[in-house]
Amino acid sequence: MKITVQQLIDELNLEVVTKSADLSRPITEPMLSRPGMELTGHTEYYKSRTKRRVQIIGTKEWSYLNSLDTETLKTRLAVILTEDTPCLVFSNNFEIPSAMEGLAEEVGVPLLRCDKDTSELFSAIFNFLQEELSPVESVHGVLVDVNGIGVLIKGKSSIGKSETALELIHRGHQLIADDRVDVYEKEPGMIVGRAPELLKKFIEVRGIGIINVVEMFGARAFRHKKRVTLIIELEDWTPGKEYNRIGLADDHERLFSTDITKIIIPVRPGRSIASLIEVAAMNHRLKTMGYNAAESFTNQLNDFIKNKKSE
Repeated sequence: MKITVQQLIDELNLEVVTKSADLSRPITEPMLSRPGMELTGHTEYYKSRTKRRVQIIGTKEWSYLNSLDTETLKTRLAVILTEDTPCLVFSNNFEIPSAMEGLAEEVGVPLLRCDKDTSELFSAIFNFLQEELSPVESVHGVLVDVNGIGVLIKGKSSIGKSETALELIHRGHQLIADDRVDVYEKEPGMIVGRAPELLKKFIEVRGIGIINVVEMFGARAFRHKKRVTLIIELEDWTPGKEYNRIGLADDHERLFSTDITKIIIPVRPGRSIASLIEVAAMNHRLKTMGYNAAESFTNQLNDFIKNKKSE
């Protein structure tokens, strides 16, 4: 996985200081580097992988650079301005020393800056790179935001996933992706889903065709990405099969290194799948808030049995 410096510039609206630098340089490392010790001459741990990271120059680094004479400055900068370095980004719209501009121009490393403070800049770049450079898997299904819960609807082709999503959108919920969902692990325990660029805002309904949900229902009907916290598997109703009727134990499906709660909903004529998914999402939210209806019912039943025995 890789992106270019130009993509980073476009995303964060960064100012390009070195006009002749190569903005197509690749960024392959999701981690960032703040070269504090390296600028003091301590380079023992400045390895090749660190050199491939976006370098952030914040208040401390900038103040130190301005305290150096020209020759020392060039010597120290030569360590972090290499052929492998994607770019250097300055926070707070700092004035960049001319000696640094000249050295960067020679090596071809872009110098960038913005008006964000160092912490805000670091966080913005880190979040962007984590999303863009994380391994991505494509999942066949539909991702919708139901009352704040990211629900991934799965099931065999023609089971009714898109029709269910359309009904949910009609009820005021939001579509993230239809047919194919690109998912990635932003961090352990957090799976995020989004639509492939080509499929954004579109949904396919058999018998009607392709629908643009934004044009039809308004901007509120679509969001670009959403954390996946619940998986709903739709399957044809199988007579004789035991389905979960109480809900004491949750099933899970693993995506990357994260286990996601999974519910199987059998589909048969007369069942409102959209309503069931709404209830499943709200019930999942209650569980995350500490209330489990199945446990409450079981405890109430046990108390009833004990009272009957004591009578």
